[in-house]
Amino acid sequence: MDSQAVQNTCNAGVESKGFCRYKLTNGIKRHLAVDSLGFPFFTCCTKANVSDDKGLIMMLTNHMDYFRRKPMNVHKITILVDSGYHPGFIMAELEKIYPQIGRKIRIEKSPKISPEQKKLERKKGFVVVKARWIIERSNAWMERCKNLVKNFERTLFNSTQKVNLCFIRLLLKRLTAS
Repeated sequence: MDSQAVQNTCNAGVESKGFCRYKLTNGIKRHLAVDSLGFPFFTCCTKANVSDDKGLIMMLTNHMDYFRRKPMNVHKITILVDSGYHPGFIMAELEKIYPQIGRKIRIEKSPKISPEQKKLERKKGFVVVKARWIIERSNAWMERCKNLVKNFERTLFNSTQKVNLCFIRLLLKRLTAS
């Protein structure tokens, strides 16, 4: 799970305008949950001033029927998030909506490599974390779609559907190639 801030164009609608203070972006945020291969599980677009935690809560709330239909005897879904999220707060808010959600999902922070591990592996500077690389690769796939580089849409719903169409196109290209 991760979010990506995207700038609006001048013809974007008022509904989709917001300013993200820490990314210094006037536009929208795309919240994306992917599977272990990087393909989308859930997508959601919000104003840029919505925090990552609230965006994740909105996205999971929109898809709560998926979790309600999931049987209790199946393993929990683990959602990995980066340090910008607060798993305790997110779980508390989701349990207000669906009390059994804690028996079906688990939210964990993605592990970072410690300085001691870096020394043992003789690495310096930036080190790729495999779990984080999956979502970042998915964000890069979206950036290849020219109409997703900036937000041209008037509504957040249309922005979300553009993201979904981008991934449908990507999946169809992969199916026809094999």
